This record gives sequence, structure tokens and C-alpha cells, in this order.
Amino acid sequence: MTMRNFLSAHAAQGGVRAGAVAATALALGLTGCSAVGSSSGAQSGSSAGGASAGAAGAAGEDVYGEPASAGEVTKGGSLVMALSAEPDKLDPALSRSLYSRYVFHAMCQKLYDVDQNAKIVPQLATDLPTVSDGGKTVTIPVRDDIKFADGTPFNAEAVKATLERNLTLEGSGRKSELGPITKVEAKDSKTVVVSLSKPFAPLTAALTDRAGMVVSPKAAKALGQDFASAPVCVGPFKFAKRVPQNSIELVKDPNFYDADKVNFDKVTYRIITDASIRAANLRSGDVQVADSLSAQDVPELKKDKALQILQSQSLGYQGVTFNVGNVDGVGTPAKPIDRPEAKDPRIRQAFEYAIDRAGLVKVVFNDFNTVACSPISPKSEFSSEAVQKCTPHDPAKAKSLLKEAGVPTPFPIDMITSNNPDSLRLAQVIQSMVKEGGFDLRIKPVEYATLLDQQDQGDFSLLQLGWSGRIDPDANITNFVGTGGSQNVAGYNDDQVDSLLEKARESQDLNERKDLYAQVVDKLHQDDPLIYLYRQRNLTGVSTKVKGVQVFPDGVVRLGFAGTAK
Repeated sequence: MTMRNFLSAHAAQGGVRAGAVAATALALGLTGCSAVGSSSGAQSGSSAGGASAGAAGAAGEDVYGEPASAGEVTKGGSLVMALSAEPDKLDPALSRSLYSRYVFHAMCQKLYDVDQNAKIVPQLATDLPTVSDGGKTVTIPVRDDIKFADGTPFNAEAVKATLERNLTLEGSGRKSELGPITKVEAKDSKTVVVSLSKPFAPLTAALTDRAGMVVSPKAAKALGQDFASAPVCVGPFKFAKRVPQNSIELVKDPNFYDADKVNFDKVTYRIITDASIRAANLRSGDVQVADSLSAQDVPELKKDKALQILQSQSLGYQGVTFNVGNVDGVGTPAKPIDRPEAKDPRIRQAFEYAIDRAGLVKVVFNDFNTVACSPISPKSEFSSEAVQKCTPHDPAKAKSLLKEAGVPTPFPIDMITSNNPDSLRLAQVIQSMVKEGGFDLRIKPVEYATLLDQQDQGDFSLLQLGWSGRIDPDANITNFVGTGGSQNVAGYNDDQVDSLLEKARESQDLNERKDLYAQVVDKLHQDDPLIYLYRQRNLTGVSTKVKGVQVFPDGVVRLGFAGTAK
């Protein structure tokens, strides 16, 4: 049976429905981060089957949620949020999953945040940075009148300590995000001065995420690599306890500078990996918030007057990554891998030609998601027609490339994926698609935490995973394909790509950066270490008994100031 017939038959029979596989990507823990409009598939090109029209009809308008006023909510009580996967380490320097970002948002504020318009706004900083010395000196004004959850003072020295920790801690995922920092100084209690060896345009954007979360120097020194066992930051809530693979509990922090605006006494994040069970718990009231809803469940959930569905398009992507050089672990120098798909880009190109992105988005996801062929959202100011160019679906071309590569067909390859039901459904659809192009894709399901470990260690040939996206494209690209990038699990390195990315990091000119990223994307399509498939839609369910839950374009669920509706 061809892939087209496979999709048609299952659509008719209800065997592969939008949500049945939509939650696959969502359950992987990398839900998107941006309010991209419904036309996001339009620039992908007709050959790839941009899904813009359907996306508008199925997905509807972006709904971010509204802040709660004091008169709308009561004080006290607790909130339970269902998470679709377990967060990794609760250490901003070491964390890599979206789920940890959910928890961090309630307990670890950042120097800067992102508002619902995807604009950078101060949080623990008091204003946007000033840049001098041709972009090599960045001055950040910060607060000095607040406390960490352990009662110690927050000030410029604490910010300095955190940034230095991000740069030097073994295994830090933030080092490559922060760029070529040579020195961090606390000029006074309210002023941090960052010196760089060369200009670094994405720095402020990096500080809107984990790189900008300031941790207690006292706790960081005492706990070292074990900081995640008892994290201490500035936030509405503070860490209380964690039951692995079950739950994380936070309690209201009386030391928080805006404690009078915090309504709940306790927030519990409960791990519920099955999308249908999350939806059932939301309906029953056992949880009041649920992330990563299945597109299959959303139409019925929308009919429930006791629920509200928050939704927005992602800045990130879902895709598949080939291991082309990760032998000794992420961040180590790439080494040759004696496997055909690692050595010959034609095999990886064939895999991309074998995938029908438009068919996947239209039939499997019911147009809630949109075609992606690039790490840059079409709604980003850094997007261009060249950046969004797609490789067409062409199974015959795929077979031809495999023949040129001199490998037997069907060509066998193992793909690891998360072992929840929805992830397996998505993997099965990809498996059926690439079979038509000459591949024998063998699915290897593993626990989500194991998946993260295996990708870091280089213990895979192919993996299905994605990225939640950031407002500056550097964070969506360089860490993943730049030589030595903190999330370059592919072990990919290319001098041309590195040079282009470095120029984009140094440039302060938008048009120049757009052109440089277009060249990077073109090279990535030639080498295909990572194949971008689609952009998912952030789908979060909230009980109407709760007010003040919001999800901005960064995809993070904000509930720090939520409360029970009066």
C-alpha cells in the first residue's frame, strides 16, 4: 500500500486521526513557543504542500489567556497541572527539556521575559541592556531590593555568579547560548557589565530563558552539581519536593517580592504521559491545567463549557536527527561513524524526499500543525522565502539517491522515539511514509528520559525529537548544528555553516542576518543532519474554575499568579 493510500484509508477508518498522532510530537516535551499565524505553511511552497488554509480552519485564533485581577480570584488553595512528560534536572544550567521550563517559570524568574507579542521585557532586570564598544560590552541594570527563596539577597553579584556558573559548570547547556563572554563584572549592586570578545546579537534573547534564570549563589555553592535536588531562585513559588516519575511540588514563597499577588498556596505538577488520560483528568477536575493536548481531543474539549483551550503556533519544530558524528557524547569533537547514513548525505537526503510533510500535517494532524522545512518560523522577522524553501516529496527521487549511494533497499535504519502511545503512532506513520522511498525504518521506543540520555551519549542512528523554539533564530540553529553546540546531538560539523552562523551572531543588521540564515538552511538541506518536518500548535487545557493561566508565544504555561475563580 502506498503512503497516500495508507493515509486515505486510515483517515476514512479513523485509524490515524489528527490527535492520535498530534500528541506524539506534543508528548515529546518540545511544544512550540511562538504565536505564528495560520499562514505559516504558505511560504513552504506548493511542492511541499503548505498547509496554511487548513491550519486556519482547524486551529482557530491564538488564545493566550488573560491575567487575573485581585477581585476575580480567592486566596489560598492548590493547583494541579498535568505534564505530558517528566522534567529533566531542575537546574537552569543543566536542564534541556520544555517540561522543566514549565516548572522553572513558577519558581525561577529570569533577567528578561517574553510578552504575548514575543517582545523582550525586563523581569529581574530593570531595563533592557545597553550595548557599547561596537557590541562587545553589554550593561544590564538589575534589581537589588529583593531576595531569593532562601532569604539571601538578589543583586548584581548574584547575577554575575549565575552567568559565570552557566559558563563553567560541567555539562552546562547554557555556555554556547551565552556566546563569547570573556568577563562578567558587578560594577555595583544594580549593574552587571558583560564583556565579549566579539559582538553577540542573540545575548538578550538568550537571557529570556534558562540562561537568564538567576540562582541563589549560596545554594549553588553548597549543592554544586546537585543543585537540582533543591533548587533556589526568585519566583512566586519555591521547590518543596519531587517524586520521580510522579510529581513535583512547589509552595508559595513568602520571600518573593510580589508575594501579595500570589494566590495559590501550592502548585503540583503531575506527570501524566498519556494524552487521553490528561484530557480525562482535566474533564473530571482532578487537574486544573493540562499541557500538550491531543488535537484529537480538542474539538470535544472545546464544547465543554467548564474548560478553556489556550492555543498558539510554535516558533520551534519537530523533526528527525541523524547521528553523523556523535561518538563520545554531545559537545565532544565529532568522529567518523561507520554507518552508511552517517557517511553519505545522499541517504539522508533520500529520507527527506521520502517524507510527505503536507500529507502528514493534513491527514495525521488535521491541520492543527503546519509544514516546517526550516528552524525559523515563517512569522519570524528573520524569515524569508529562501529560508522557507522546502524539499518536495518525491519517493522516486529517494530511491534513486539510495541507488546512487550503493546501498541495498529497503535500507534498514533504527529510530528511537518516546514510548508513549501517541509518539509510537507518529513513528509508525513516518515508518510507512519512508517505506515507499526505499527505507526499512525500525522503531525503537524508549522512556523520554532515556531518549534524552541516548541522544546526548550518541547512542542512536536516528531519533525523532524537536525543539520548542526561541525568538532569536540563533538559539534554534547554532546549538544544534554548530560545531561543539550544547545540543548538537547529531555530531554535525561544517566549516561553512560555522562561519555563516558566526557572522550572523556578530551582525546587528536584520537583512544581513536573514541572508546568512538562508545560506545556512540551504546547506542544511544539502547535508540533512536534521530534517525539519512540522511546527506544532501549543494546546493547553484550563479549567474555568481557575483564572490567570496564560501561555505566551514561548509556549511556557504561566500560572504563578493564577487563582481559584470566585
